[in-house]
Amino acid sequence: MPVQRARSSGSPSFFLPFPARAGLTLGAIGLSLLMAGCGQKNPATPPAGGMPPAEVGVLTVTPGEVGLVTELPGRLEASRVAQVRARAAGILQKRLFREGSDVKAGQALFEIDPAPYQASYASAQASLAKAEANLMQARAQAERFKPLAEARAISQQDYVNAQAAHKQAEADVAIGKAAVQTARINLNYAAVTAPISGRIGRSLVTEGALVGQGEATQLAVIQQIDPMYVNFTQSASDVLKLKAGLAHGQYKQAGKGAASISLIQEDGSTYAHAGRLLFTDLTVDASSGQVTLRAEIPNPGKQLLPGLYVRVRLEQAQVSGAILLPQQAVTRGARGDTVMVVGPDHHLTPRPVKLGSAQGHHWVVLEGLKTGEQVMVDGFQKLPHGKPGDPIVVKPVPWQAPDSQAASAPAAPASAATSAVR
Repeated sequence: MPVQRARSSGSPSFFLPFPARAGLTLGAIGLSLLMAGCGQKNPATPPAGGMPPAEVGVLTVTPGEVGLVTELPGRLEASRVAQVRARAAGILQKRLFREGSDVKAGQALFEIDPAPYQASYASAQASLAKAEANLMQARAQAERFKPLAEARAISQQDYVNAQAAHKQAEADVAIGKAAVQTARINLNYAAVTAPISGRIGRSLVTEGALVGQGEATQLAVIQQIDPMYVNFTQSASDVLKLKAGLAHGQYKQAGKGAASISLIQEDGSTYAHAGRLLFTDLTVDASSGQVTLRAEIPNPGKQLLPGLYVRVRLEQAQVSGAILLPQQAVTRGARGDTVMVVGPDHHLTPRPVKLGSAQGHHWVVLEGLKTGEQVMVDGFQKLPHGKPGDPIVVKPVPWQAPDSQAASAPAAPASAATSAVR
């Protein structure tokens, strides 16, 4: 076995086998590597004597289809409104309905003194009977003169006069029939009926009042409140942006020919029945730059009343591959919108994003994030204050939405760590 002489100043000489010397050298190297490995730290592990990494709430990005929901102020209106007016002049004798009740079309509501109209009707019938009697005599005379005229027993002029008298008698009968019909109509107007079905309000006149004298006096108002109309306005620029997005395939329509709506009532609750958009006006208001829209919404329980102010939540289109993030996760500035992304090494990195419209307490993120990335939502106040550009290490934990946001949040494709935001 080869050996090597080892010398040491002031010590006796000795020999050390080469393999043993090599083993000692490798052991020293391994020991140094182990010590170096023990010196390295986990990104989430604080240095000796340092502060632990800040604990922040994160959402895991999961793209999906997000409905573009716009919330706009609106006002309710009855779908049909009819003013009950007196079309016959006279003294109001009776009110035949209960104020505030539901009435049917054709139901009797008021009774005006019918005596003058009954007399006119009787007179018209008598005039018609007289005209019919004259017609009978004229017809008989014309028929009697016809063979005499053919036999030249009477002059031709007498026969023509008899035929003219017959035609005139027929015209008088027609006039009499029209007079009877007019008198019947006026008599029917004395009994005021409901033109439509709906809920009638208070009576605007009382018994004993003279109505219909010179004008059609308004007696009451009937409103049909099932279904209801809701009128609201939207910015013309928003309408144009939506149409452009639909044309370029960026958005998908929410429904076949009609967008769906829901109502937010004064107490913040959502009305139980959904409605549908009926039309969008073609004219833009020159003073406000708004476009008028109208929607129809069911009201079977008569809970909604005309004139109420509500908020209309309108879903006009859907965005494919979009992400919903809480608004607190997005920083908006003059240079653009950014979010903080937590990387695999637990380092925070700012990321520019492109936002769509706001959906309640959330932003619709159209571009800038990828599936599976973690976005910081909460814990900004816990971040250490250092120099700009210094790496920041955090400890990500699933973020839970507050109850107020969870109640109003639409179906969110982003998830809290591994579960959907609720």
